[in-house]
Amino acid sequence: MDQAVGIIPARYGSSRFPGKPLAPILGKPMIQWVYEGARKSKRLSRVIIATDDVRIFEAGLSFGAEAVMTSSGHASGTDRAAEVAANIEASVIVNIQGDEPLLDGSVLDGLVAAFDDEALPMASLMAKVADVGLIDDPNIVKVVVDREGYALCFSRSPLPRGAQDFFYQHVGIYGYRKEFLLGFKSLPASRLEKIERLEQLRVLEYGIRIKMIEIPRPTLSVDTPQDIIGIEEFLKTRSYE
Repeated sequence: MDQAVGIIPARYGSSRFPGKPLAPILGKPMIQWVYEGARKSKRLSRVIIATDDVRIFEAGLSFGAEAVMTSSGHASGTDRAAEVAANIEASVIVNIQGDEPLLDGSVLDGLVAAFDDEALPMASLMAKVADVGLIDDPNIVKVVVDREGYALCFSRSPLPRGAQDFFYQHVGIYGYRKEFLLGFKSLPASRLEKIERLEQLRVLEYGIRIKMIEIPRPTLSVDTPQDIIGIEEFLKTRSYE
């Protein structure tokens, strides 16, 4: 297997939750939970925190993480990850969301394993949701796939509309061939991407396939300070191992 490296883009500024990466969860900053979860992956040779904020950089160093400072001009976490990827030796880059404190390293192993197919440029994760009442929630990104597990479309709208059994929720962790990632960031934003505010639609609009890997359950991410309460209750009442 080619070398795979995980990158966690993290920025301090957020309209809904400023300072989110450093928000404490049971006494540890959220970015530490994400980093430690990612480090449990057996198929990532390195995990790097990429940030433009010295507070996040220093926090990472304080708990033993590998951290790097990046440009403050990036429009997305993908661009930040690409800056770091350009300067490291790796064939596969995994872009890990910094707001997934319950990240399980085994799901990253499944994502990296997809790249045993040397022709694969990009992959991501999805989870089956049985509560179809959630399909109308625009904050839950839906994905539909073909018979081989490649994404057909992503949307914030109900997809597929009328589903009675389940739908697939997209989990926003991505794997890329390094060369593909570095080339992708130079592609102009596409029409559907702008409408839906979903960067992965640019990939599909340019005719590139995305392999979707199913994981056992959706992840619990943090979007607002109130989400921290739910995460802490989850950690207190059950193990996520």
